[in-house]
Amino acid sequence: MLSPLSDHPILIRFLHSSLTPSSSLVFLSHLVCCRRHNSYTILETTHNNPIQLRQNPHQSDQQHEIRRKIINESSLATRRIPKFPGSVDFPKPDLPQVDFSIASFDSSVEQDRVLRKALEVRRGVASETLKAAFRAGRMSITYSTNLVSNLGAFVDRVVIGAAAMKVDPEFSHQSFNARAKGYIQSTGVVPLVKWLKHNSMTYPQICKIICKCNNDLNHIRHMAEWLKSIHVKGQFLGPTMVKAGPTLLDLKFEQLEENINQLESYGVRNEWIGYVVTKCPKLLVMPVEEMEARICFYKEMGLNERDFGTMVFDYPKALGFFSLEEMQSKVEYLMHFGLSKEEVGRLLAFKPQLMGCSIEERWKPLVKYLYYLGVKRDGMKRILVVKPMVFCIDLEACISPKVKFLQEIGVRDEAVGSVLVKFPAFLTYNLLKKIQRVVIFLMTDAGVTEEDIGKVIALDPQLVGCHIINKLDVNVKYFLSLGIRRRTLGQMVADFPMLLRYNLDVLRPKYKYLRRVMVRPLQDLIEFPRFFSYSLEGRIMPRHEILVKNRVNFKLRYMLASSDEEFNMKVQEAVQRRERFESGLVHSEETQPEQTQTHSKM
Repeated sequence: MLSPLSDHPILIRFLHSSLTPSSSLVFLSHLVCCRRHNSYTILETTHNNPIQLRQNPHQSDQQHEIRRKIINESSLATRRIPKFPGSVDFPKPDLPQVDFSIASFDSSVEQDRVLRKALEVRRGVASETLKAAFRAGRMSITYSTNLVSNLGAFVDRVVIGAAAMKVDPEFSHQSFNARAKGYIQSTGVVPLVKWLKHNSMTYPQICKIICKCNNDLNHIRHMAEWLKSIHVKGQFLGPTMVKAGPTLLDLKFEQLEENINQLESYGVRNEWIGYVVTKCPKLLVMPVEEMEARICFYKEMGLNERDFGTMVFDYPKALGFFSLEEMQSKVEYLMHFGLSKEEVGRLLAFKPQLMGCSIEERWKPLVKYLYYLGVKRDGMKRILVVKPMVFCIDLEACISPKVKFLQEIGVRDEAVGSVLVKFPAFLTYNLLKKIQRVVIFLMTDAGVTEEDIGKVIALDPQLVGCHIINKLDVNVKYFLSLGIRRRTLGQMVADFPMLLRYNLDVLRPKYKYLRRVMVRPLQDLIEFPRFFSYSLEGRIMPRHEILVKNRVNFKLRYMLASSDEEFNMKVQEAVQRRERFESGLVHSEETQPEQTQTHSKM
């Protein structure tokens, strides 16, 4: 049996310190109201302590009085208002007394706060209803949650649509939840999401497309089907529709077809359209007049339909991404290198990525850097024409480290510019995977010394572009098979670096002719490795026949390195020397018998 509450001072202090008056009254009433005992507990209590049944009448009346007071006081406490999904309940805080002069302002602020709170509740209900609809469409919890979290604009659309349905007498009696559910079903968003997901679209793309659609959501499916008809692949449907912007869903299919037909009429093949649209979706939503102006811009530079079509296929942004003013300024800047407008057009047809480079951020710093290296305007023009990709790569990340590498291997500073002009593709190769590997091969397998490696690269930078296994290693093994030592081969390469770039079909016939017909020793080839640079039928064989005919002999350097006039003069001089030498021998032979005869007479 419970003792009176006055016997529990600790409990009373706890209630006063931790609970509010209303909650403490409810809590005390619950403690005072003893639970009902069943027959078993009554019997058990009587059996254990029969004296407990005998209560003090005065004590019992006191307990009933306390209980009555607590119940009466607890009835004055505010009851908890039952909540349901979509209900709006705001606790009424104890506000201090305010001045009635600003009462109107405070009431408007309070009203705005209440409306915002109500809107948040409605949006939460709409989000949960939309999530339940996705779950009913057999989508996972995580996927449904991700969808709803990115469909904020569509959730607002659901709230507005459900609120508008209340005006209709048919739906006025329904709750907000029911109206929101009905509106979601009427939009067909669930089957649309499933269809877009089946076409390889991610949920962020699906959410962006749905939020951008201001019309019927079925228009999204029709637009995707039309993009498929122009050869846009499924995995690119989402990015194309997102990058094209909200204007795409507002345009009619007749306008889109007109842009596509215009591209096809100027050289862009039908099977290329899907790829072009994927890379530059702005071409779809571009006005027809602007499309014609851009096409005429390239036609004025001499591009025919074939060049224009391949240019658009290689880099679609060259047509539809940049403004006409920006495109015109880039063409004028390229003409400053001495190129005509037609040459710039051919250059853009070959490398349309130039149109995507910035003048201030890419071209001007590169021009200043090349000028610092000693490259003049003509050299820059050659670099631009031979390898326009140089004007598209980053200066600090790609070009500067390669120039520093040339200086480190021994190329003189004044020769670095000529190396770049002679072989502009050097700047486009990978430093670690290509350039350094070729240099290491030349210093190890080809026998080039560290002192000569800079000279070799400066004389023939095209060696860097040769394949190590299919070209350089094959030639090195061929020369070593002739009996040339590796160190000697390195000296030959230092004298004539192009030696390692010839094909074996060119080297073998010349070497056989040198050894078998001309009967020259290997040392002559070591002293003059440039022998392989001359034509066998055009120079080596005719000049050798002239030497044989005139019974004279030259070293390979004097035989091949001179022009035809100089060679003929050298041959005549050699013939005269030979004739004088032979005549001198004959005269000495004639005088010698006369002298012997005079001695005999004496």
